[in-house]
Amino acid sequence: MIARMLPAQRRCLFLVGCCAFGLLSGCSGLGSRHRDKHTEQLGVIDPNQARELQMVSLPPYVIEPPDELEVSVRPPYPDLTLTTAQVQLDGTLDLGFVGDVYVAGLTLQQAELKIAQHINALAGKQMPRGGYQVSARLANGSQSKSFYVLGAVTTQGKFPITGSDTVLDGIIQAGLRANSQPEKAYLVRPHPAGGADQIMAIDWFGIRDRGDSLTNYQLFPGDRIVVPGGKPPGLLSTLIGG
Repeated sequence: MIARMLPAQRRCLFLVGCCAFGLLSGCSGLGSRHRDKHTEQLGVIDPNQARELQMVSLPPYVIEPPDELEVSVRPPYPDLTLTTAQVQLDGTLDLGFVGDVYVAGLTLQQAELKIAQHINALAGKQMPRGGYQVSARLANGSQSKSFYVLGAVTTQGKFPITGSDTVLDGIIQAGLRANSQPEKAYLVRPHPAGGADQIMAIDWFGIRDRGDSLTNYQLFPGDRIVVPGGKPPGLLSTLIGG
């Protein structure tokens, strides 16, 4: 029967069958993709933000768990046998026989002073002239400072921050999926409760295709990149390349 149909009739029958099948997958996917085009672009472009080619130094590093510090003392202190120590959940640095020192919320320079005061107090009359001097630095880079990539990405979650990360770095690290809409992506910056929202629009095509750095913002600890996504394409739209 079908073999005796004219070509135009067979095409019509095929389209009818496609739409019937699409009720379950393909056509509904095409419809949702049409709606996806109207996904709202949140945020505004802020030309005053630090960005690629115009980066700034991050604020002084604040120690938090689970940062690991490399501590050195001059002159050497006999009871300090550890060279590295991790900040515990309670915010203290376990220095072995020297004891615990609370360092959470301090900058590295403040931690150096506090550890030195602690050791000098232990030394008492045995303290050398000028007292013990302490140097503290991050042993394995930042472990407590991260940015986040959320939404329709391959790897959703947090990523360690290096100080020179940008929106492009974050999206590449997270990876895009078939239903990702990076052209609707935006950056959310944390703020105190009750403060004004900081939501910045991202021009993905400008960043990717034209090398426009205006919205390739520098990332700071706690930043959230959000990549909206539509419904994954149905089987039919995938097969016909829709």
